[in-house]
Amino acid sequence: MPAIPQLRRVNVRTPEVMQLVQAEVEVHYRSRIVDALRAAGGTLTIANTTIRLAKQFGFCYGVERAIDLAYAARKVFAGRNLFLLGEIIHNPEVNRQLREMDIRFLASRPSDDELQALHPDDVVIVPAFGAETAVMQQIAARGCATIDTTCGDVMSVWRRVRDYAKRDFTSIIHGKSTHEETRATASRALGDSGGGHYLVILTLDDCDAVTQYLAGLGNRDAFLARFAGSVSDGFDPDTHLLRIGVANQTTMLKSETEEIQRRLRTAIETRDGSPDNFLVFDTICGATQERQDALFDMLNDPMDLMLVVGGYNSSNTTHLVEIAEQQLPTFFIRNASCLESLEQIIHFDLHQKAEHSSYTDKLKGHGPVTVGITAGASCPNNLIEETIVRVFALRGISRDALEAAIPAPPTPADAA
Repeated sequence: MPAIPQLRRVNVRTPEVMQLVQAEVEVHYRSRIVDALRAAGGTLTIANTTIRLAKQFGFCYGVERAIDLAYAARKVFAGRNLFLLGEIIHNPEVNRQLREMDIRFLASRPSDDELQALHPDDVVIVPAFGAETAVMQQIAARGCATIDTTCGDVMSVWRRVRDYAKRDFTSIIHGKSTHEETRATASRALGDSGGGHYLVILTLDDCDAVTQYLAGLGNRDAFLARFAGSVSDGFDPDTHLLRIGVANQTTMLKSETEEIQRRLRTAIETRDGSPDNFLVFDTICGATQERQDALFDMLNDPMDLMLVVGGYNSSNTTHLVEIAEQQLPTFFIRNASCLESLEQIIHFDLHQKAEHSSYTDKLKGHGPVTVGITAGASCPNNLIEETIVRVFALRGISRDALEAAIPAPPTPADAA
């Protein structure tokens, strides 16, 4: 059996490089206005317009680290071919910036032509989502150096599903089967020997299909047809649902993940008379949970409109939209340019899965208006600032007036 090629990993996090990177990243993504509003409690009222920010929003540590490493790689390997597997994160503005830095984008599952074009002198960046084991082996076989930006929370899930496979438990993964992170996790669920199995479920309806099968009420062929493309090769529900361990894509809606865990545990206990054949560990990342909790807290206060800023393919941002739209008019926007006028907003409709320009009367008139703003873990502060500026501008409040109203940061004397 031929030896599996080993990845050639490179560390680019030297103090000198990271000092340069921090300065550049701050120029591209930092916002003085957002920082000041956060420090002042997240609420700003000018005349009859109030902006309210969630207590937690925007870049998380894992995203910041991934971006820092990509910027560092460009500096360390200046003049070398630098490639990225898929997108670094799910934000079009950040990915555009990387393209402008001459970082070339490969498919998250590179084609044979893309792989053959790679040479040992080339450098490949692994995104924050991670990559499938087969892809990592293909990159290693080309002899390329790699910069691995995989989020630590994602790697924690990988350790969990590997352990499931080692103990002969099938991984039930709550996530989107086409999402890069879920595909990477599923590949680890096969275990070190490759003999493990997994099933990916997205919705509570999917979960109910599994629990019905566990209760002996399902049809094998119909079950396999329903989950085609979401199971491991050779998956047999009659064999591979005997012992299950639950994991999840780290950016899923926490309440839904917990409900899936509860339903599956109940089904196993009902079938077996004990929970011995069920394992679960909470693998929702802390940043995802913090942003969801902050939004729930924010929704306790009255607002007229909610803007959620981020990439339309961002899972954690999508779940923020799902939470907010249950309580008030909510618009999922890429950036400030989506706010066309007081009456028209370009936004992504989660239900129709398409971008639309919709009418709203919530920003019109001379009466008081309160607009809530939040963003997923892949949205930089500069985009949030531009959204704040645009809302005030539409309401007749200039940037100069906004700048003048921003609370001054506390001085050392104030702290004393």
